Amino acid sequence: MRQKILDLLSGKKVDSPPAFSGLIHVTAEGLQSEGLVFHEVHKDAQKMAKAAGSTFKLSGLPSASLPLDMYVEAEALGAEVNFREDMEFEFPLVRKAAFKSVKELTTENTEGTEILKKGRIKLVCEAIRLLKEDVGNDVVISGVIPGPYTLLLLVVEAGKMFVEMKKEPAAIIEALEHLVSLLAQVGVDYRDAGADFITIHDMGGSPAFIGPAKYEQFVLPAEKILIEKLPKPRVLSVCGNVTSSLSLLANAGADAVSIDQTVDLAAARSALKNTLLFGNIDPVQILYRGDEAKVAESVIGAKKAGVDAVWPGCDLIVQTPIQNIQSMKKA
Repeated sequence: MRQKILDLLSGKKVDSPPAFSGLIHVTAEGLQSEGLVFHEVHKDAQKMAKAAGSTFKLSGLPSASLPLDMYVEAEALGAEVNFREDMEFEFPLVRKAAFKSVKELTTENTEGTEILKKGRIKLVCEAIRLLKEDVGNDVVISGVIPGPYTLLLLVVEAGKMFVEMKKEPAAIIEALEHLVSLLAQVGVDYRDAGADFITIHDMGGSPAFIGPAKYEQFVLPAEKILIEKLPKPRVLSVCGNVTSSLSLLANAGADAVSIDQTVDLAAARSALKNTLLFGNIDPVQILYRGDEAKVAESVIGAKKAGVDAVWPGCDLIVQTPIQNIQSMKKA
């Protein structure tokens, strides 16, 4: 199955859509099976690798993704991250932004080898290497990075940033270019460490959230440059109902686009004629709250609608039952 997925990602025809994920898909059952505490896995390469590989070991789903949170680059840039040590299965959050204005983002603090030594970037690379040694012959490994606009939302104070979007759009575009350089460096490092492909998880930069016009003005140009800088294969993951903006996503240049459960699959298939379409099993109502029959029904529907691979629509809720992931794989 690993080779089948690699063939698909490289543009070859495969006999049927495989089920896997390039988004975060670690589970409570997997963590418990490895004796891991969730908030600890973000700071320890061995624990991170074990956590990422645990879903495959329990469910057989032939994929693993690292890192297990979306704040690695933001932390390297100086954002303060809350790892939520007092919560059992909650993802980290940014507690404090790194910059008050987009103008503070410069070549000096976003590019070069020194930035790659900050925060947890090297730790994630080591976790990818360990994961590769452990299950790399059986799974595809996704290196997950945020989109440029999503990262901008994490490192600059939101109120000031939105004012600057209106009054100084050129400053926003320049800041995004700086972040593209950093993200491209991180993506190359993840691939060198053993990731098979890169997933650009542009949650905050979705046209569903900022609108098609702002997406076309600010986000799409930055995504296109980032995709050009990254080695293939590259998957662009967007959240929300982007049905009306599918033609824009088709122009981003990604090898595949991952969409969520709110998107019209028939419209997506029609718009993404030359791009692989991944999706779009509801991670909450189907994979977390549903049963095996509902999962199977959803998977069959996605295949009939023409997806090239069955993916969850977004990161999994950590408490997602393993049997539902197994059902997604088997349906």
